Amino acid sequence: MFDKLEDLRIRLDEILNELQEPDVANDQNRFRKLMKEQNDLTPIVEAYNEYKECKQAIEDSLEMLEEESDEEMRELAKEELNNNKKRVEELEQELKILLLPKDPNDEKNVIVEIRAGAGGDEAALFAAEIYRMYMHYAESQRWKVELVECEEIGIGGMKNVTFMIDGKGAYSKMKYESGVHRVQRVPETESGGRIHTSTITVAVMPEAEDVDIQIDEKDIRIDVMRASGNGGQCVNTTDSAVRLTHYPTGIVIYSQTEKSQLQNKDKAFALLRAKLYDLECQKRHDAEAEARKSQIGTGDRSEKIRTYNFPQGRVTDHRIGLTLYKLDKIMNGDIQEIIDACIAADQAAKLANMNEEM
Repeated sequence: MFDKLEDLRIRLDEILNELQEPDVANDQNRFRKLMKEQNDLTPIVEAYNEYKECKQAIEDSLEMLEEESDEEMRELAKEELNNNKKRVEELEQELKILLLPKDPNDEKNVIVEIRAGAGGDEAALFAAEIYRMYMHYAESQRWKVELVECEEIGIGGMKNVTFMIDGKGAYSKMKYESGVHRVQRVPETESGGRIHTSTITVAVMPEAEDVDIQIDEKDIRIDVMRASGNGGQCVNTTDSAVRLTHYPTGIVIYSQTEKSQLQNKDKAFALLRAKLYDLECQKRHDAEAEARKSQIGTGDRSEKIRTYNFPQGRVTDHRIGLTLYKLDKIMNGDIQEIIDACIAADQAAKLANMNEEM
């Protein structure tokens, strides 16, 4: 591990020197690539430098304990020794995590699909609530959200809703939301006061760029039509709705949220690229079944990942055994604690997997 860290330290010095060269500033592609590499390497090298400083401080403290006879100075040396030993252990763990292979999609924007499952109108109402939960969370992260597609029902629910999130590291956090979300509560229409269970599915896909997915125009049919629906923010009244049909996969995309046909077409193609890229990622995951098992709930869309129990005010994430009694806050977008716990569990599983292979 330390040989690799030394190589990364040398590489960072090389990048910093390259960035000083006049030619680099004139080549935007090269400049962006070097800046990204610098941003990736800096936290690793900073942690490694601190690690080396702490190791040197430990040696200095041990040397002082051998030579120093003054009791007060010896106590200070012992205290510093213990502090640095503790910090070295923390840094070793931090460095292992920093050196874990990064998901190449982590920095990408995302496209999120929410679909009502079992439970009829109650599932559609819950889908709308989860949509609002993500809106509030995105707002707390200062991410930009754009609606792509939405099918509403008259009582304020959504049969399905698709939206894009534009923000740094959006996929690295939102990817843990993929799966089946279950709600347990008494519906307003239930006269007997019985608790019903309903489900929705959430799919989080990294936004794919043209370089990730090439779409042959011969494989696409484009239809233009008037937007339709129950009204509200999801629908407009101009002849601008666009439907894409991808013949090889049978995927159909419908976009009607913008007033401009061109804007709806751009959104539809962005969603199609994301879906095709997601299919490719799923194939790779299936080919690496064992690696997929070591990840925390970022693969199988049929996996029940979370239960929202309204009578007891609790939310349980089944993948990591986490239960929180703050349902109101979570439904209002306060999901960072759950995401952080998923990230920590994912890292722990990957570290354990890496240690087994060594």
